[in-house]
Amino acid sequence: MKSGFVSLIGRPNVGKSTLLNSIIGTKVAITSSKPQTTRNVIQGIYNSEDTQIVFVDTPGIHKPNHKLGKILNKGAYYSINDVDVILFLVDAKMGIGKGDKYIIEKLKEINKPVILVINKIDGLNKDEILKLILEYKDIYDFKEIVPISALKKKNIDELLKVIREYLTDEVKYFDENTVTNRTEEFMISELIREKVLMNTEEEVPHSVTCTTEQIIKDKDKTVIKASIIVDRDSLKKIIIGKNGEMVKKIGTLARKDIEKYLDTKVYLELYVKTIKKWRDRESYLAELGYTDFLE
Repeated sequence: MKSGFVSLIGRPNVGKSTLLNSIIGTKVAITSSKPQTTRNVIQGIYNSEDTQIVFVDTPGIHKPNHKLGKILNKGAYYSINDVDVILFLVDAKMGIGKGDKYIIEKLKEINKPVILVINKIDGLNKDEILKLILEYKDIYDFKEIVPISALKKKNIDELLKVIREYLTDEVKYFDENTVTNRTEEFMISELIREKVLMNTEEEVPHSVTCTTEQIIKDKDKTVIKASIIVDRDSLKKIIIGKNGEMVKKIGTLARKDIEKYLDTKVYLELYVKTIKKWRDRESYLAELGYTDFLE
């Protein structure tokens, strides 16, 4: 039996959450084409007959513009220090950017095995992949380099095999049926937020969060009351939409995923609220669940 904790780090939008979901085999982290989708440090648990890997999916490391951004970075840095192995994800099609070099400088300060995971290799030929590997080898001494496609689940088994070689624990931290440490309320809120991200433009995503306020279960259905929170009234109007069409669409899409997650019929009541400057107000950040790294 081998086990341990593995952190997924990298720039925003390199595919960390997609990789986590592909490995676990179910959705434990929401995905979006928009940067900074992940806002909490999420644990996904991979189990096999002789291995348990606790993956820590982190917010993408970026230059923060508000208190929430600082908290997200702090969470990402914390995960680097508190794991056994680090997976550094990069986007094969974007090349080495300033953000990658910034993270690599942080990695040089930490004595942990780092595995470079070159994601999104679909569409690249072998020569292009080899060129990328050599470029990254020149700037950091990675223990291993594994090219993958998280979306198409290409080379995931090889990545798991490589990770296992660096695990040193021999105990199970979670039972074999557990796939995440996050609560039902958190997962429901995230599934709703994912649908907001999918259906709104660039100005909305970073200004929105979601909370699950009530879950009422009976034999044949679950009633959920949840809120979409924005920081100004103009965004509230966008999310509600003309004649309430947008919030209805978000609710319908979210309900379908929540029904899959809970394996029951769901009645979802969605409300849209404005809380001005919520991303800079510690009381609201704590209330909304961003408590781990508040100073």
